[in-house]
Amino acid sequence: MSKSKSWPHTLIELIELFFNSFQSRKRRRTWHQHVVPYEEGWAVRREGNQRITSKHRKQSTALRKAKRLAKKYKADVIIHRASGGIRDRISYGE
Repeated sequence: MSKSKSWPHTLIELIELFFNSFQSRKRRRTWHQHVVPYEEGWAVRREGNQRITSKHRKQSTALRKAKRLAKKYKADVIIHRASGGIRDRISYGE
């Protein structure tokens, strides 16, 4: 005999799936740019991303790139220290 789910159980799963997908659409991704230490230099990384946007030899160059992106998307630039901690935050939001 095959085990099938009861229709109330299936209905509950569908309702949960609907609400979970609605919540994920409701969350907006931010365009905040992080200037982080990377290998032998610095990188710009969008908040929430694992992949880097660009890598640079100097922090000042990475900062310029991050500022351009943040101004374009009305976001923040979060500047990290070489140790990884946050040093400063610049806001270009509305």
